[in-house]
Amino acid sequence: MAAPPPLIVRREHGVDYLALNRPAVRNALDAGVIEALTLWAESAAEDRELRLAVLGGAGKSFCSGADLTWMSHAVDYGYERNLHEAWGLARLFSRLDTLPIPLVGRLHGAALAGGVGLAAVCDVAIATEDTVFGLTEVKLGVVPSVIAPFVVAKIGASAARQLFLTGERFSARRAHELGLVHVVTPPDGLDTAVDRVVAELRSAGPRAIAAAKQLIAAVEGRAPADVAKYTVQTIADLWVTPEAQEGMRAFLDKRRPRWTEDIPE
Repeated sequence: MAAPPPLIVRREHGVDYLALNRPAVRNALDAGVIEALTLWAESAAEDRELRLAVLGGAGKSFCSGADLTWMSHAVDYGYERNLHEAWGLARLFSRLDTLPIPLVGRLHGAALAGGVGLAAVCDVAIATEDTVFGLTEVKLGVVPSVIAPFVVAKIGASAARQLFLTGERFSARRAHELGLVHVVTPPDGLDTAVDRVVAELRSAGPRAIAAAKQLIAAVEGRAPADVAKYTVQTIADLWVTPEAQEGMRAFLDKRRPRWTEDIPE
């Protein structure tokens, strides 16, 4: 009997619904998951039919971090092999972080270590109120190194000092306060909350969303004067695109723009 795929992908109306598929180990990350998710991200970045994606986990948890059995093999690997594995993980998070489409996180159960990293690269993260978070790497004698840039960008250095160093677990409410999570919902409302965000994202222009993601990356942490040329050129370029013209015309005509035609009323 063939092993189940580490990643399940279902497309519906231009939306990819992804599920990490190792429920027996709470969707822990191993080489198979990392490769499958990286290949999906690389393909998604070039897919003009794809509007957005939702990332979740099969079973009782979103993601419990790295698979300890997989990690334990690192003791027997040489430095070069461990470096190769770490670069593979870094490539995955970079590909997800720079997707030109929105990535929505559907979080439940537990999001630990690498699972927090996955939440951090989601543009909108939605969690059930009983989801447990934790950057627990120090408990194993390691650090959240590869995911650190993405997590610190979301929660800030002050919170990272506490959570990276203690390895303590924290609630969805705390994750929301820190900016790691954007929406907290009762467990039975998770899919409704995801659907609501998906509908909002699909009502926006696809090219505008891609440009907005690039804009955030370009201006973050920089002085307004240093990015003025970029921001001026960006809006001037977008004003004359067919998408922008359609959006403004639809607004004036009091109708929905054409890119929303397959969204139910």
